[in-house]
Order: sequence, then C-alpha cells, then structure tokens
Amino acid sequence: MLIPGENGHSPLPWDLPLWQPDYAIFFGALYSVLLVLGIGLALVFARAIKDAKADSHHEH
Repeated sequence: MLIPGENGHSPLPWDLPLWQPDYAIFFGALYSVLLVLGIGLALVFARAIKDAKADSHHEH
C-alpha cells in the first residue's frame, strides 16, 4: 500500500517504497542476481586476459 500522494510509477529509484516487503524482496533478489552475474563476467574477462597473456609468450 502506498502513502497518499505517492505513486509507484516514478522512474527514480529513491521514489520506490522499499519499506514494503514485496518491493524489498523483489529488488533484493534483482540486485543479488545482477551482482552474481557481474562477478561471473568479471572473472571470465580476467581469466581470458590472463590466458591471452600466457599464450602470447608461446608464439614464435
């Protein structure tokens, strides 16, 4: 339930009523998934760069 005068249609993240359990659960899950994907991509890119540098030493 929203406070009178407040709407849930604002594009700004600070206008969301995060004290409500449904919003808190949704955005908590969303940001957790985005964090896991970001860490996974960072590890993949770091490994790719490491492997590319290691392979460049074997070229003749």
